[in-house]
Amino acid sequence: MPADPATSGMTNPAGDIPSASEASPKPASLIDDVKILGRELLGLLHDRLELAALETKFAAQNLVGMIATGVVVAVLLVSAWLCLLGAMVLWLIHVGLMASVAMLLGVLVNLALAALLYRSILRQSHHLGWPATLRSLKQFDTTEKGDHGRQ
Repeated sequence: MPADPATSGMTNPAGDIPSASEASPKPASLIDDVKILGRELLGLLHDRLELAALETKFAAQNLVGMIATGVVVAVLLVSAWLCLLGAMVLWLIHVGLMASVAMLLGVLVNLALAALLYRSILRQSHHLGWPATLRSLKQFDTTEKGDHGRQ
């Protein structure tokens, strides 16, 4: 006759089959769910920040390369301009102008172009101070002061 599990001290005759109380997992509490969600959100935030840091590093490296390339291009453009100016002066001398007059004309051409570019820079510089934003903030400031005066 088989032994009674209750009397033999065995709660589970087959050791690899879980009992009814062990089979159903304990339902997770709301606090545990919030903790898990918090860890997942922190992991996601960490991944996003790491991606942003890597992209920032990559962008900075590209910016340095662009600046270096821009410097080389600027040197090439200046040397090309000087060669063009020299050719103009030599042509003026060849046409019959005195060398000093030809050089003076070259200098005047350079100064005239520099003045035009300077005026262009001055016109564009007015947009560097965010004028529309400042006007908007000044309007906000004056309306806010008016509201406080009424109270």
